[in-house]
Amino acid sequence: MKDTKLTVRVSRDLLENVKVYAEKNNTTLTELIESFLKNIPSQFPLENAPIVRRLSGSLPKNLSIQDYRDHLEDKYGQ
Repeated sequence: MKDTKLTVRVSRDLLENVKVYAEKNNTTLTELIESFLKNIPSQFPLENAPIVRRLSGSLPKNLSIQDYRDHLEDKYGQ
């Protein structure tokens, strides 16, 4: 994925505090911001994920959870 430049305005005191924190924790401001932003839930539905698109339609639509449990029971037993 290609990085994009971002301009953010914060108070000078906050910036200095975060710079000290980053240095003490052997990281960068960019890494701190990325780490925080990655914790925000994705706004894109899972069905758009490539693996989900590839797997979609590989099972019959009328297959139930119980059918899957029965299959596992037959395959692995208990």
